[in-house]
Amino acid sequence: MSGPLDGIRVVELGVWVAGPAAGGILADWGADVIKIEPPSGDPARGFLAMLGGDLPFNPPFELDNRSKRSIVVDATRPDGQAIALELIERADVFLTNIRLDALERLGLDAATLHARRPGLVYGIITGYGLEGPERNRAAYDIGAFWSRSGIAHLLTAPGREPPFQRGGMGDHGAGMALAAGICAALVARARTGEGQVVATSLLRHGMYTVGFDLNTALRLGVSIGTSTHATMANPAINCYQDADGRWFWLIGLEGDRHWPDLCRAVGRPEWIEDERFATAAARRAHIAELIPALDAIFATRTRTDWGVELDREGMWWAPVQTTEELLGDEQAWAGGGFVEVPDGDGTATMINSPVDYLGTPAAPRAMPPLLGQHTDEILSELGRDADAIAALRASEVVI
Repeated sequence: MSGPLDGIRVVELGVWVAGPAAGGILADWGADVIKIEPPSGDPARGFLAMLGGDLPFNPPFELDNRSKRSIVVDATRPDGQAIALELIERADVFLTNIRLDALERLGLDAATLHARRPGLVYGIITGYGLEGPERNRAAYDIGAFWSRSGIAHLLTAPGREPPFQRGGMGDHGAGMALAAGICAALVARARTGEGQVVATSLLRHGMYTVGFDLNTALRLGVSIGTSTHATMANPAINCYQDADGRWFWLIGLEGDRHWPDLCRAVGRPEWIEDERFATAAARRAHIAELIPALDAIFATRTRTDWGVELDREGMWWAPVQTTEELLGDEQAWAGGGFVEVPDGDGTATMINSPVDYLGTPAAPRAMPPLLGQHTDEILSELGRDADAIAALRASEVVI
């Protein structure tokens, strides 16, 4: 299962999550991804310690860095920079999420690299974009994607504090966007022979994520209000609690279509013709009595029992699952959400990347590399003999 990107070489200079996530996806799809790391390593290698763990595993790092090869190069030194440039000149793709001013200092900016390698696809994730007064501003996804894009505000219930983002949410989406953009640029290069810069930003990804809201405000001049459970205008697309306190969502977006199904499922067929609830406008006008009535009904039985009733009537719904429930979800397994990654004599079960190829199947080939695990191997591919490698190690240009 070599994957659709078999034969494509990617050089990644990435830290934390967004850049490595893009590289990890490309590696899952079959690319040979060489991860250049500084002597201290990608700081994401310290994720488990940050989370308070002391086991010899690092699940967040493993997800984004499996199937890669690691070479440690001190690119701040002339000999190290020369090695980085040599690697990039032999690559199809250079991928990074290092800040623009740092890339310029290292001589790894797009203009410099394209002058040396016109066919290079240069993929970059920034916090706020390639241009503008804040092009070099530090971001992380909780700043640019979650906070500044408006997502946190739009998810804040009136009178409550903004919700916290889960780790890597914006980074993983931006990484997927860049991976897709790189693939499109490779298609264009096959046609024209020319490489190009492919760029996305955490802010842009955040804005696109809430584009439903932003485009409405842009076009109409008004914002869509923030609803809560008690004020949701369409009771058929709302969350409810069962007798055990477990939540589930009804997903009847087309209110008039799904309202009769919901009425029958909850044993209130008379509500279908009730003038208070018969139309979408009427339901909105009486939402203050309708939501509590549904709350009282749903609190009488378990979510499992309600699922039977809702399914029988064709009323769409989904459980609000805990992490543990999702990990035991039969459909998540059947739908390809998990993958076995070769790990020594066995495998490690991990979360799969979110795209399948049925004609050119792809799968992770290895667990993440140790820091500098492939330094000698990669230098040998560049033509360095044992004496040259030993000299580089002695000078600490590579590790």
